Amino acid sequence: MTVNVIGAGLAGCEAAMQIADRGIGVRLYEMKPQKRTPAHKTDLFGELVCSNSLKAMRVESAAGLLKEEMRRLNSFLMKCADRCKVPAGGALAVDREIFARLVTDGINAHPNIEVIHEEITEIPREGVTVIATGPLTADRLAGAIEREFGDSLSFFDAAAPIVTAESVDMDRAFTASRYDRGGDDDYINCPMNKEEYEVFYDALIHAERAPLHDFDVSNPKVYEGCMPVEVLAQRGEGTLRFGPMKPVGLVDPRTGHRAWALVQLRRENAAGTMLNLVGFQTNLKFSEQKRVFSLIPALHRAEFVRYGVMHRNTFLRSPKVLSSDFSVKENKNLFFAGQITGVEGYMESAASGIMAGINAARLSRGLGTLTLPEDTMIGALSRYIADPTVKKFQPMGANLGVLPELENKPRDKRERAAAYARRALDSLDKFLSENFNE
Repeated sequence: MTVNVIGAGLAGCEAAMQIADRGIGVRLYEMKPQKRTPAHKTDLFGELVCSNSLKAMRVESAAGLLKEEMRRLNSFLMKCADRCKVPAGGALAVDREIFARLVTDGINAHPNIEVIHEEITEIPREGVTVIATGPLTADRLAGAIEREFGDSLSFFDAAAPIVTAESVDMDRAFTASRYDRGGDDDYINCPMNKEEYEVFYDALIHAERAPLHDFDVSNPKVYEGCMPVEVLAQRGEGTLRFGPMKPVGLVDPRTGHRAWALVQLRRENAAGTMLNLVGFQTNLKFSEQKRVFSLIPALHRAEFVRYGVMHRNTFLRSPKVLSSDFSVKENKNLFFAGQITGVEGYMESAASGIMAGINAARLSRGLGTLTLPEDTMIGALSRYIADPTVKKFQPMGANLGVLPELENKPRDKRERAAAYARRALDSLDKFLSENFNE
């Protein structure tokens, strides 16, 4: 009994270890050193290609909660990270070379893992497989995935910011659908008068943008619907008022009239705890997004759980393809893990590898697959990538907004975060005691 794991990045290594530690053989395929992606510089496994920070350590934060859940699931990478951490204030940062060497040595030393240095160009048809090839999946395998799943593989990541619903000032907003089509609360509308719009517009067109290396947004091949809002704005002051900020079909109940301009917020998840700024895909620097978009009156105190990004990427439109156990809906022997599933971030990627590995091992032994409770961070992210109500799917990292709301929510932000963490860890411990007796 052997499981194939393709890719020895963070997700692939976690998946391989979870499977191997359960006494099941693993064939771990890694194309390095014969071939590398443009982002990779070494032949080591688990290479950190961007920052060496694994984000906050405090359990009372989304990133810290995620890591604590991983520890309780016997995360291989968390053990490696804890052995090579470097001073970084409240964050867990690592010596990236030592980290990658610890990961590589651990994988190579496991008796149940056979490492095969070979590029996989087709989806394996025999046995159980975990594909964990990351956001820079090699062209031929990416082509095979695209052929398998049609238009469910994206090569262009154009995301709008997401804010928490509770941070929207509803005294300056109203719920309604344009021309009363749909439900009354389908959208939250954030109106602006002429003066407010002009201040916002001026800030937007002069805001600092992040550099783009992978493509040119002025290229005609870029879909108009993915154009950054700041690029649209430069076409003229009225462009946004006749585009993503058009106020037609909506009457502000406070005034009885149509606003000069208007920003719509749409639910990002079924619970409605996170809201997407409709039509506001952007390439502004994160600090500029916070500054400029907070000029929208209803968003003056907005809490951003994800900023807008624009870069080349490879990820599945997972709600169409994957179940919350990371298996393919139409092929339960095939799992995906890592950023290709639409989780965003080092540890989010690794956590998805943990779950894909656990479930691949369970499936190989004739057991049912598992999804962690929805009030855990890993469980919430697992459900997000498989949520059919998410129509415009974009990658998502750990954040408290993805969790179900608390019944008795503290007003204080820190107390609220601590309550989310307590609930999540209590729920996880109970789940583990009931289900992990394999």
